Amino acid sequence: MKDLIKKAGIVASTLTIALSTPLFAQQASSLADLLNMVENDRVAESDAYRQRLQEFEQNANRQEEILTTTNERITAEEATQAQLSDQFQANEITIADLRGVLRDRRGDLNELFGTLQGVAGDFLSNFQNSFVSAQYSGRSDELESIIARAGSTVEQLNVAEMERFWYFMHQELTESGRVVQYNGDVALPNGDTENRNIVRIGLFGAVSEGDYLNYNGDIGHLQVLPRQPAADITGSAQALQNATSGFTKVGIDPTGGVGSQVLANLVNFPTVEEQVRQNSGVIGFIIIGVGIVGILLAFFRLLMLTLVSVKVRSQLKSDKPAKNNPLGRVLMVAENNPNADTETLELKLGEAILQETPSLESMLTLIKMIATIAPLGGLLGTVTGMIQVFQQITVYGAGDPTIMAGGISQALMTTVLGIVVAIPTIFMHTVVKSRADNIIHILEEQATGMIAQKAERSAGGQS
Repeated sequence: MKDLIKKAGIVASTLTIALSTPLFAQQASSLADLLNMVENDRVAESDAYRQRLQEFEQNANRQEEILTTTNERITAEEATQAQLSDQFQANEITIADLRGVLRDRRGDLNELFGTLQGVAGDFLSNFQNSFVSAQYSGRSDELESIIARAGSTVEQLNVAEMERFWYFMHQELTESGRVVQYNGDVALPNGDTENRNIVRIGLFGAVSEGDYLNYNGDIGHLQVLPRQPAADITGSAQALQNATSGFTKVGIDPTGGVGSQVLANLVNFPTVEEQVRQNSGVIGFIIIGVGIVGILLAFFRLLMLTLVSVKVRSQLKSDKPAKNNPLGRVLMVAENNPNADTETLELKLGEAILQETPSLESMLTLIKMIATIAPLGGLLGTVTGMIQVFQQITVYGAGDPTIMAGGISQALMTTVLGIVVAIPTIFMHTVVKSRADNIIHILEEQATGMIAQKAERSAGGQS
């Protein structure tokens, strides 16, 4: 290695001499001086190369020492790891042996803790949604801790904790028969929370300021039902809150701590107006509009025919015909033709009755048509809704019935609307037609009577 470095130095010196000969030729006065200058430069460069080589060798030695130290440390750590692994396995065996000893010493307590854990687990589901938990917060967390300790193989459940569980059960039983008034946080429908005076009715409900409340264990406090019951029931809630003694009628949830969802579900049922607005669709509103028109026309015709009927009956009691009623106009035809024979009079009276009939039967055909169209419109809505259901099944499948609820609701609602419109419209059409037929019958009866009198007089004159 050193020989190679020396050779490289000689070559470098030679190149330096060759490249810088003109310069040295200018500076050196003789060839001997030039040779001395080249020798001096070679010696200086050799010293620099030796110094650099020495530094490199020193660095290599330091790196070797670091590598050796690192390998020794790795070996030590591997030995420590092996020792700790053996210790860990030994500890696992010791823990298993100790757990076996613990099971043997606990004996029948294992069965007791298992039973307690199962009963407490069932009781916890009632605790979480109980109205009593709204007043006494933190019971569910404490009961969960007792359940966890009862199922633990390490921690021992003590007598005080078991008595605590018994206390919770006794408290729930005692509070189920009490009506209590206290202050607490209540969540409003708009999302705000307000501190109110609350009246708790055992496990069966709670009211505040005339509002019925619901309790959800996940939220941790009572909530005002988004939709309250009827006014008489909410009034009884306010009366209960204001009462100081005696008996007060109030609505409660019979499920109590089992679920406390009956009242919430009942008040969440949509009203008839909401069902019509949400589920009827365009076809439903068309049916409603047509039904309203039909009912109004029927009432209008019934009112007009009633007035005509009153005038006709008044004409029956009068000997002088009047032009303000159909019977009077028919009688005036007979009065204006005193010399007409029986056949001619019969024809003229029949013509007069036929002229009065259209005005009496006006709009009856339209009312009947509306009564016929309404159920057909409901059938159309049913078909449209079922088409939507089938389209939703095609896209989303039939696994989730809530996806199909909209189409089914529309289908059923339009059918209901069609029937609801058809029934009163048919009834009103029957009443109006009966009233019109009654008036026409009176006209025909009176015309027949006048023809008969005319025939009798004609027969008496001939004899």
